[in-house]
Amino acid sequence: MKFYDPEGAEYGIPTYPRRLAPEGLATRRQLRAKGLRPAGQPVVAQILWYGRRPPGATARLVRAAYLYRLDLAAPVRPMTPGLWRAHRAMMRARRTCPACCTVRDYVIPLSLGACVSCAAHELAA
Repeated sequence: MKFYDPEGAEYGIPTYPRRLAPEGLATRRQLRAKGLRPAGQPVVAQILWYGRRPPGATARLVRAAYLYRLDLAAPVRPMTPGLWRAHRAMMRARRTCPACCTVRDYVIPLSLGACVSCAAHELAA
């Protein structure tokens, strides 16, 4: 079976294919869904699988998800007023158009580099 190496002889750490990881291990997303975080623990295993083939490539990419122990995970830290302020400031910066300096109700698309109205004005000019 491809990517099945529970002893870690081939890949350096225990490796499993998708959906075959043992109980008691979880990815970061799975930890977060349970209200937990890795809390500084090292990666104990990984899941490997083939991703989509990039356009024009001949080989498929190997994707990885790292696994952490559930028994060593800690609860997620609560948001403090200072963290909320920092989050609002960060989001305000992502919503501010660099061309017209207007704070928009949406995040400025990186593909446009400016708000939709400024980008449309540039295309029309």
